[in-house]
Amino acid sequence: MPARTILVINCGSSSIKFALVAAQPGPFILSGLAERLGSTTAVLHWQQDGQQHSEALHGGDHRAALAALLPKVQAASAGSLLGIGHRVVHGGEHFTQACRLDAEVIASIRAIAPLAPLHNPASLQGIEAALAVYPQLPQVAVFDTAFHQTLPEHAYRYALPESLYREHGVRRYGFHGTSHRYVSQQAAQLAGLAVDGSSWLVAHLGNGCSTCAVVNGQSRDTSMGLTPLEGLVMGTRSGDVDPNLHGHLSRTLGWSLARIDAMLNQESGLLGLSGLSNDMRTLEQARADGHSGATLAIEVFCYRLAKSLAAMACALPQLDGLIFTGGIGEHSPLIRATTVAHLKLLGLALDETANQRTRGGASGPIHAPGSPRVLVVPTNEERQIALDTLTLLSA
Repeated sequence: MPARTILVINCGSSSIKFALVAAQPGPFILSGLAERLGSTTAVLHWQQDGQQHSEALHGGDHRAALAALLPKVQAASAGSLLGIGHRVVHGGEHFTQACRLDAEVIASIRAIAPLAPLHNPASLQGIEAALAVYPQLPQVAVFDTAFHQTLPEHAYRYALPESLYREHGVRRYGFHGTSHRYVSQQAAQLAGLAVDGSSWLVAHLGNGCSTCAVVNGQSRDTSMGLTPLEGLVMGTRSGDVDPNLHGHLSRTLGWSLARIDAMLNQESGLLGLSGLSNDMRTLEQARADGHSGATLAIEVFCYRLAKSLAAMACALPQLDGLIFTGGIGEHSPLIRATTVAHLKLLGLALDETANQRTRGGASGPIHAPGSPRVLVVPTNEERQIALDTLTLLSA
């Protein structure tokens, strides 16, 4: 009998990342990316059985990309496809767990869209296209924010007039929840600890970055807030800045809100600091070559990350370990070492040899003897979304 499979879809405004995931652990059966959708250079890339493939979509949109993907999914799943799991960035306070998509749920995701104007509309495009192309399949929404709905009120409320929270939902929501949940569970397994009873600091580091305090398998605090802009320095996002920066730039430079938002989200972070790139690999090479902007960007990135992790420790009853994950967290010994060097007060120290050899998808401990655990745990958001979808559809 073929293994049960779930198609996982993660939609951007002009792209679809996808993976066909089997219930049991192992490589994805099929995975890939449809990009530049809606343009003349729209293309579908996929990987199957170790082979790379591409197919031009000639101006195709999300629906055209999913229609092109359908026969490949059907062939690869051999009739075992149970449903589709959609990553949805923002679920507000309404969604505390994955849920099956229907008209009411879709309307709720649309109503929440003002809280995530760059993300939820793209997710809705993918959901509506998938429902049109795969009308016979049950489909599930898995929310980035759901894991953080266990934050206590003192962690999620801003010090703002209560009416903004009660009437407009202005509060801290947090993101990357699927990743934080997955890697903290994996870390407990690696360490031989029960999830219930363990406490972790997690650093999810990619083009978007966030930290999280996870206690007994639940989020207790996280660095992102109302939007994914709050918190750490990221690839092109500033992270925390003085809240009056908007007013200052408006008064002194005449910038509009739209111009300031674009700068904070698309022109800042590693890119803004370095004046070179938002890609950490490029910056590490430039730093080695003596580029002052790249050096500064890396120093600010790591110091701000360490400050955030130290702050997250306030939410832990004990420290069972620090987890690095995401593209940067999994692949950059330099970032891990530079960050941990700022955390001596927590007793953290790295084994230099273990840190250097743990990259490229490897997992395991990298701490020195006598230090609390420091683990590298590759994230797998697609597998977690598939497991959540499978659990819901099997209930």
